[in-house]
Amino acid sequence: MPGIESEPLKFAYWVPNVSGGLVTSDIEQRTDWGYEYNRDLAVLAENSGFEYALSQVRYTASYGAAYQHESTGFSLALLLATQRLKVIAAIHPGLWHPGVLAKFIASADVISGGRAAVNVVSGWFKDEFTNLGEPWLEHDERYRRSEEFIRVLKELWTNDHAEFAGDFYRIHDFDIKPKPVGRPHPEIFQGGNSTAARKLAGRVSDWYFSNGKDFDGFSEQVEEVRGYAAENDHAVRFGLNGFVIARETESEAKAVLREIVEKANTDAVEGFRNAVKQAGGSTSDRKGMWADSEFKDLVQYNDGFRTGLIGTPEQIADRAIEYKKRGANLLLLGFLHYLEDVEYFGKHVLPVIRAKEADLERGAATPEPLVTSTP
Repeated sequence: MPGIESEPLKFAYWVPNVSGGLVTSDIEQRTDWGYEYNRDLAVLAENSGFEYALSQVRYTASYGAAYQHESTGFSLALLLATQRLKVIAAIHPGLWHPGVLAKFIASADVISGGRAAVNVVSGWFKDEFTNLGEPWLEHDERYRRSEEFIRVLKELWTNDHAEFAGDFYRIHDFDIKPKPVGRPHPEIFQGGNSTAARKLAGRVSDWYFSNGKDFDGFSEQVEEVRGYAAENDHAVRFGLNGFVIARETESEAKAVLREIVEKANTDAVEGFRNAVKQAGGSTSDRKGMWADSEFKDLVQYNDGFRTGLIGTPEQIADRAIEYKKRGANLLLLGFLHYLEDVEYFGKHVLPVIRAKEADLERGAATPEPLVTSTP
């Protein structure tokens, strides 16, 4: 099939370094936020076909997450526990100086042999800033600061005499050594749904993360971001958030989903919804994150249910392939019982996806039969 990306679909998982798991629900979750559990999970994940892990960033107890490990230090610990896994640390401009972060990530990248990455989070949780005495910028200003932050990271990682003069950051003749070993620099991920976020990805980011979306919603994002990237002669790749419930039958998987939603921690979900209303509704075109999310969507706080990776391995593989056709280069996945579910995904879902990818490749390589008219 012409136009299908030939590179295999990549897989990442949300690191459960925050208590409460990946759903805000009182359903049993055999997932632990501690280091030992996450160390074992990282090794299992890289041996189950996962190439990336994303450490979440929360600094204070909130919305069902009473405990949390800091993302950059935790990411380095996971890098040291693994051999191939790339670990992405989520960070906030405004709470980090880009020069300090650039130095930390450069060291982590050298120590791990080129496996460190960052996810630049422009910010949705106002209290994390204001309760620390830091200013809370207007929505589009947060993204303008993020763009400068990313440009400073790249400048410091690639030049011996770094220079940058912006509205938020100024760097003069600054030299970070050792430089990262990943080339041209550690990968930079970025999310957001607003026009400001999409334009940011189209100018400077290596990867654009989408919250959970149905097929049409994801296609619309990809098309728009690619348009901005083309205007800037920039290449960007796409990751999509999803929550996986893989079971032997579709009815089993859907029953798990029903139980998750029925046992939702209502106070925590409503508190989260109130906190993110300003993130999704403060943009002029109302394209911001969570702008159209319903209660059941927010039980998985990155809209992971909306991607629909719920059912049998065959059903999940079919949806994954369709997202790949629509531009996904990577699926960022959450699970209910991480150790068991990641292992099941690697054994039963991923092989089906790879087989379907091979079928696509064979189809793309097979020329259309020559049709000749009969005289």
